[in-house]
Amino acid sequence: MTSKTIAGVVAAAVALSAGSSAFAQAPAAPAAAAPQVTQGPPVPGVCILSIENAIGASTVGHYVETRMQQIVAQVNAELNGEKTTLDTEAKALDAQRATLDQSTFEQRGLALQGRANALQRKAQLRDREVTATEQKAISRVGQEMEPLIRQVYQQRTCSVLLQRTAVVIANPAMDITPLVITALNGKITQFAFDRERLDQAGAATAGGAPPIVQTPSTPRPAAPAKR
Repeated sequence: MTSKTIAGVVAAAVALSAGSSAFAQAPAAPAAAAPQVTQGPPVPGVCILSIENAIGASTVGHYVETRMQQIVAQVNAELNGEKTTLDTEAKALDAQRATLDQSTFEQRGLALQGRANALQRKAQLRDREVTATEQKAISRVGQEMEPLIRQVYQQRTCSVLLQRTAVVIANPAMDITPLVITALNGKITQFAFDRERLDQAGAATAGGAPPIVQTPSTPRPAAPAKR
């Protein structure tokens, strides 16, 4: 193992990126004003719901977003702390290159490489844990919201309920999303949850009952790049 290789062990094997919130999206470029549309009358019995908007705009949805930000920050702090330690030790080993015999240098380099590989595996595990945590939290919100959707559906005497993403344009009077948000805010505003621990023996598989909504993939701590 050469001195150049030692210097790059940690940098190449452990490349972490900052995570972001569970529901965060990249800022959209300013869009041109949509043309005015003349709406026809609401279709009796036909209702529309945006499940993603209902979760995202609800109080509990904002809470989950904030909590996921905290969890991702904790994960990054843990991994970056270990990465800094490895960086420091790699630089120190490089500095001792001239005073160490080749065998000792290579042995220490291999040990450092092993620790860097272990940190890479840990980062990959933490990424899976963050994913499982997000899925479980969204599933919980979905479970809380499902009976409320049925309740609003009956109150509005809907005959069919369409997901908003399946509709190009519709009369806003047919949209029951605001009613579902109000009902959800009145039912739950937060619930305690922590990062799922997939490395613990006997840990329950995250996810539980499948959520009633699929949200866009969430940015989270990136798995370290392989050398």
